[in-house]
Amino acid sequence: MSDIGKSLIQFIDESQHNEPSSTGALTSLMTCITGACKEIAGLVKHSPINGLNGIAGSENIQGEVQKKLDIITNDVMVKHLSSTEHLAAMLSEEVDEVINIPNGLPKGNYLVAFDPLDGSSNIDVNISVGTIFSILRCPAGVKEPTAVDFMQAGTDQVCAGFCVYGPMTMMVVTTGNGVNGFTLDSELGEFILTHPEMTIPEETAEFAVNMSNQRFWEPPVKRYIDECLKGADGEREKDFNMRWVASMVAEVYRVLTRGGIFLYPLDTKPKTQGGKLRLMYEASPMSFIVEQAGGASSTGLKRIMAIKPEGIHQRVPVILGSKKEVERLVSYHQERY
Repeated sequence: MSDIGKSLIQFIDESQHNEPSSTGALTSLMTCITGACKEIAGLVKHSPINGLNGIAGSENIQGEVQKKLDIITNDVMVKHLSSTEHLAAMLSEEVDEVINIPNGLPKGNYLVAFDPLDGSSNIDVNISVGTIFSILRCPAGVKEPTAVDFMQAGTDQVCAGFCVYGPMTMMVVTTGNGVNGFTLDSELGEFILTHPEMTIPEETAEFAVNMSNQRFWEPPVKRYIDECLKGADGEREKDFNMRWVASMVAEVYRVLTRGGIFLYPLDTKPKTQGGKLRLMYEASPMSFIVEQAGGASSTGLKRIMAIKPEGIHQRVPVILGSKKEVERLVSYHQERY
């Protein structure tokens, strides 16, 4: 019997029933996350009407100018996640330290790291934005989690997902058994399974990269992109299309639905030494999803999922998508270094 038409919560609950150690806690936690994403979807949809566009006049921990919705959506995530009895603590890309569950509320055995509004610079020009989240187990015996307790490799993730707020509001989720996509039915108020068992084609003729940074790239990346640009007249002997949305959720969703490679590589600009994207809030959960869909993800020199964070706001280079293209670019790095 097909699972199409099932709600996300029903799908998660039934999949957890197959796990002998399942307690229902993950289903409850996902209920809180989907509730937050539904509220954020409404805020994004009505942001111009409610005067929520534009900057907030403040900066986040990375020194980036915050949009009004960055702050509001962060508060929405914290509100919903604080209401579950299954969470020990949380991290947000917008906050510089661990967010604890308020005193008097029950705590659980999971940790959540999230980017409340990925791609928020696009909100004023009506381009898709989204929410990214990563769920980890709290180390045994830890009652008051610190930043160190969150510093787990991507392979330790229990669940990862993202919600993209575009023409449709969609949530893409993995619990380590493949990837499934759910579309928000606004009338039912539920995320409904519409894209089961999402897979990324191994080969592609599409790449996504910010070409304005080309002069700052390392030689392996320049070599790869030059080959793509030469198209059928070059050694690859095929034409490539370029895409760039500047919203990771939109870029990864496109890769999941039709293949491609997405790059935010290391460059020589001082402000992005170590990479642009955050390991715990963006690179690691997206890598989990991409690998579960049959793709690959790397910094160019190492598998992103194998990296154990050294800080909660650590940045890394990101190369992810169709497996054979990622492997080609990784091989160029290996030849160079």
